[in-house]
Amino acid sequence: MIKNQRQYDYSQELVRQFESDLSVYDAQDEDIKKNDCWWKIKRDSLQSHLNALKAEVAEYETLINHDDRTPIVLKLDDIKNIPQLIIKARIAANISQKQLADIAGLTEEKIIEYEDKDYQTASLIDFLFVLDALNIKLQKGEFLVPLDTLRM
Repeated sequence: MIKNQRQYDYSQELVRQFESDLSVYDAQDEDIKKNDCWWKIKRDSLQSHLNALKAEVAEYETLINHDDRTPIVLKLDDIKNIPQLIIKARIAANISQKQLADIAGLTEEKIIEYEDKDYQTASLIDFLFVLDALNIKLQKGEFLVPLDTLRM
């Protein structure tokens, strides 16, 4: 996930590099393409990395270009992805880590640390301060608890 402008710029550079590498790779002699059993696997691997990078760049561009005066709906496919949702909310709101820290009553250094580590080092109270500062609301939340698989 791209979390800031520096990572965005670097990701764009990587996209250009992968595109260049693919062009060079595709320009190889047809005999190599036909006879090298690893050629397609290597090419598909490069293409896969390029596609993943492009998806991350597109997601970041969507967030930074979102009108920060209108709500944004961020979908969560796994509760473990809440930290990424929080970071996306900050980016879409067009507020800096410093601004978020000020609103949440935390230090900029803490917000930077939390985002760098996907909020794994955040206390529950700090986590809740950030959720509150971003005014994140749960709209149609359902959680499944498969009681028959709980172990004691």
